[in-house]
Amino acid sequence: MAIRDMLLPEFDQEMANTRKMLERIPDDRFNFQPHEKSWNVSRLAGHLVDMTGWVGHTMRVEVLELEPGQYKPFEPMKRKAMLEQFDKNVSEAHAAIAAATDEQLNVVWTMMWSGKKFMSMPRITVLRTIVLNHSIHHRAQLGMYLRLMNVAVPGMYGPSADEPQFGMEEKAA
Repeated sequence: MAIRDMLLPEFDQEMANTRKMLERIPDDRFNFQPHEKSWNVSRLAGHLVDMTGWVGHTMRVEVLELEPGQYKPFEPMKRKAMLEQFDKNVSEAHAAIAAATDEQLNVVWTMMWSGKKFMSMPRITVLRTIVLNHSIHHRAQLGMYLRLMNVAVPGMYGPSADEPQFGMEEKAA
């Protein structure tokens, strides 16, 4: 089985879960910041949206060279614009993964920061760690933000505390 055929179902599931979390952000709470060391909702949600855009770029280049101040993060202030950008990025990422060969996924990708090697790993590892695992980490942070804002948190791998538990719907009736 091709690597892309193993990766795509997981990517699609995680992106659907991430979208459920992003959909819950109230339009009037993008400035919410739970702690002075934490990002506000706009920066955190924007980071989740940005990460999906990294897939296509990772598949197109072997070296990413960054300089301080060069990267302008997406910082949405409205749910609609955020979800539109997320959906666009996810669609492009899905297409890039679907078109990837095992050989392309095994090419070593490198990130340079101010001319120094920051990290170097096969593209498949970039997609698994820097995109998927990293997204799951920040999605969990967003779940805590939602909880602190008293917004119902959606379930990711089953119901959350804000949703009916398996089999509990019938008992309540």
